[in-house]
Amino acid sequence: MDVSGSDVKNVMDTVAKIENEIAKQMVGQRELIRQVVICILAGGNVLLEGVPGLGKTRLVKTLGKVLGLSFSRIQFTPDLMPADVVGTNIIVRSGGEEGMFKFQPGPIFSHIVLADEINRATPKTQSALLEAMQEQTVTVGGTTYKMPRPFFVLATQNPIEMEGTYPLPEAQLDRFLFKLDVPFPSLEELTDIVTMTAGNREEELQKVSSGEEIMIMRNIAREIPVAKPVLEFAMRLVLATHPESEFAPPVTKKYVRFGSSPRGAQAVIAAARLRAVLDGRYNVAFEDVKYAAYPALRHRVFLNFEGQSEGITADSLIGEIISALG
Repeated sequence: MDVSGSDVKNVMDTVAKIENEIAKQMVGQRELIRQVVICILAGGNVLLEGVPGLGKTRLVKTLGKVLGLSFSRIQFTPDLMPADVVGTNIIVRSGGEEGMFKFQPGPIFSHIVLADEINRATPKTQSALLEAMQEQTVTVGGTTYKMPRPFFVLATQNPIEMEGTYPLPEAQLDRFLFKLDVPFPSLEELTDIVTMTAGNREEELQKVSSGEEIMIMRNIAREIPVAKPVLEFAMRLVLATHPESEFAPPVTKKYVRFGSSPRGAQAVIAAARLRAVLDGRYNVAFEDVKYAAYPALRHRVFLNFEGQSEGITADSLIGEIISALG
């Protein structure tokens, strides 16, 4: 399909409505909201990292209402089993008949799934999400079930309380399009939060979009062209995260153990396309790639011991790689 000016304007107007409606119940966090919306439109999943009480659950519930999508929340705990997430076959008897197996869907069968504190569950349970996140299907008892469309997993983890947790393996981290750090509110924002939640200031939310509209906007974004020089810059950027690559700057060779997978390159381009659309442009610019690089690559770059001991962060590393590539 060819992208027209009206297509781009419709996406911009719809996203503006979505963000303004979410802002009724989310104080500040405009950039976080924008990046979560980009993830949904790109067809990806997002990992939110932040201390408790910053509104992560509230954001997802609000998204579900504004988009008119079903929402479920799964609280991950050490005793949570895979069947508690995806569902299981149960025996159903009718009258005196012999029992028959019937599939009982789990909470993962929603448009938007909040996986709260995902690193508190065992690897076996974490892996129950893998097929759903990547293939958008679930297999139980040899039968494959399709997830509703659109399907989006938003997982949270607490960075300060790591006792009794099971850190996400690299393979599962790679399933997330973005990793977003949730900032602590400023003085003014904290005041507004307390005022809004302690009183009766909360406004009713209106549905301003739908699942069908999300899929249409997703298809429009995928048709945005990427010029060859911009695409090559994005590919060099991803390759530059690998210490053995010819494009790797000295900082990568010194501090990085493993670089980004090809999924990182796909994530950068998908997010860059959406940023271009939301900026009212019909082609991807170098700035779009640089913007997308941080949330798309920060969880796909693994520092070596020297990098960790010197306090190097993935964001600072990505910034230096971008500067080195010009």
